[in-house]
Amino acid sequence: MSLILTPENYHTAEANKEYLSHSQYLNFVFGCEAKSMAELQGEWQEEPTKEMLVGSFIHAWNEGTSEEFKKEHPEMFSTRGKTKGQLKSDFLFAEQMIATLESDPFCMFVLDGQKEVIMTAELFGTPWKIKVDTYKELADSARRLVDLKTTRSINDLVWSDFYYSKVSFIEAYNYFTQIAIYCEVERRFKGQAEWAESLIVAVSKEDPPDKAIISLQDPPRMKVILSEIESNMPRIIAVKSGKEKPVRCEKCAYCRATKKLNKVIHYSQLGE
Repeated sequence: MSLILTPENYHTAEANKEYLSHSQYLNFVFGCEAKSMAELQGEWQEEPTKEMLVGSFIHAWNEGTSEEFKKEHPEMFSTRGKTKGQLKSDFLFAEQMIATLESDPFCMFVLDGQKEVIMTAELFGTPWKIKVDTYKELADSARRLVDLKTTRSINDLVWSDFYYSKVSFIEAYNYFTQIAIYCEVERRFKGQAEWAESLIVAVSKEDPPDKAIISLQDPPRMKVILSEIESNMPRIIAVKSGKEKPVRCEKCAYCRATKKLNKVIHYSQLGE
């Protein structure tokens, strides 16, 4: 690992090429290999959605960089009339979500700690990087990892094509896989024998917002997920290094934009 990561270069193309992250891993395994490689090579970039901007705004509040975020994302703010300088109507609920967290002493207690902590470790044959939303070292070598999540609803179930059923938002968006990666990288980075406590502080986009502090403590499942990650790594390393050709999913935005037809399909194949 020759590149030393900083807040300034953490999300750069150079850092993403040298280090694997949980988002890269999920894109390779549950998304599209071709799109993942196009992003790494700077050939494809998707504009952030409204939901992504709201999530980033909440994270900037937690990090204490709200003013910098506002300067970097003027598209979220009104530029004329009585509302000049205020969040546009599509984003107003973000401030309500922040107020919901700020008004809850337990939420603020759990979110207390070091912000956006970068850690790296060699894991399953390749270097990984993580950035922890809130990190706190406790007594007797105990540590706490806290991830701040925004979601449409905390309790409503979400349809998952992977599980082919409705599941919690934790399962639907593979947050347990993310936490497993974070815990193992942190454990190796700190040279500890045990995993850190892992919590999610969730706030919903409902009116009024809901909130919850969710424990993901489940060592047996953590071991299973890390074993699955290890088994997937030879393919990911081969594709990322250019030794294997990435597979196209033919369904994502990248594949739709770059598709070249070479055959006729039967109507019965639609939806497959």
